[in-house]
Amino acid sequence: MFIIFDNYCETKLPTLLRCVWALVFRKSIGPDSNLLLPNLMNFNSETDSTVLDFSYQKLEDEFVEFLSVDKLDRIIAENPRKLEKFNSALEVSLFNAFKNDEGCTHAHLFLQRLLYRINRLKLFWYDELENYANEDSTFIFLLRLKIENAWQDWEKNNFAQQNPGNLSEALRDRVKEDLQPEPSPDGLFIRNEITKAGYQRLLAIASLDGLVEASQLSRMLGGVGNEVQTMLTRILWEEYGSGKLSRKHSTHFAAMLDECGMDSSPEAYFDIVPWEVLANINHSFFLSERKKKFLHYIGGLLYTEVSVPAAFQNMKMAGKRLKMGEKGISYWTVHVREDIRHGQWMLDDVALPLVEKYSEQAWDMVQGYDQQKFISARSTSALVESIRKFEFF
Repeated sequence: MFIIFDNYCETKLPTLLRCVWALVFRKSIGPDSNLLLPNLMNFNSETDSTVLDFSYQKLEDEFVEFLSVDKLDRIIAENPRKLEKFNSALEVSLFNAFKNDEGCTHAHLFLQRLLYRINRLKLFWYDELENYANEDSTFIFLLRLKIENAWQDWEKNNFAQQNPGNLSEALRDRVKEDLQPEPSPDGLFIRNEITKAGYQRLLAIASLDGLVEASQLSRMLGGVGNEVQTMLTRILWEEYGSGKLSRKHSTHFAAMLDECGMDSSPEAYFDIVPWEVLANINHSFFLSERKKKFLHYIGGLLYTEVSVPAAFQNMKMAGKRLKMGEKGISYWTVHVREDIRHGQWMLDDVALPLVEKYSEQAWDMVQGYDQQKFISARSTSALVESIRKFEFF
């Protein structure tokens, strides 16, 4: 029987023992070693928001087994009781995650990991074809809807939407503000304070998205040809290296990982990714799979392209300070150079023309922009918090 706890306290290593072990281990390899310290040092820590507790881990393991079962829907139809415990535990986790403004961190992590495992089936990973046996499963489809509906309602309730003034000016003002923002505390910490181990932690967490970059944008490009579609395709074309694998942005990210002696395989560091970072990725999937959310998606993409140069400049400067070499910062360098241009294209050739075409619905772009800004800031704060905790140990 599955029992879900609001804060997991079962089978913890004694805190003092974990701290001593972590400090001894770090001292033995040096604070600036190229070795990425194992996440096991924080296993079952009450302050570690990237580790599932035992009960949630059992649920996730069961779900992973579901994904690999041949003809899952038929098996469920023949034996519906097979899902009773899972569905009951899922209801509890949904309540815990979305019961108030913050919700339970561990319930959030469990649900976002489930969503990610479902969403990743929309991409092709050049792995075993049997891994996609249940990509069109009714059970998986309904499970995704159940989680997404509860989660997106919660996100809306936590996000204040404002639609004042002129729409085009609202977009221009936001772009101007976010293209060259005042340095944030999180950005300054990354730029000036993280150690080499912290930089590696940053790469590890960011690699989940960085190694499959712009994949969600590809889901929005099919359909009738026009100037907006052409510009979105041009942006994707550059993100994908203009047809050359060596220039693809994800290739640069893999090169950074290799330069730091890290694993450059996709999803290698999935188990240390905070729920807020997973939510950022899942939100992009949510929008890009719904054509009715097209304007929301465009607003979010506009914010991303506009804000990346300033954010990645901090990461590039951190890499330079830590003497990571050109390959160790190449991904940041490419983005700082290209995304200034992409942001301007998104405003002038995508967002503003869409204001003219969808005059009554175009405020959706502003809402998409503002919500993406909120979700991205939350994700960055979680990333920095993970680095701080990691470096403390």
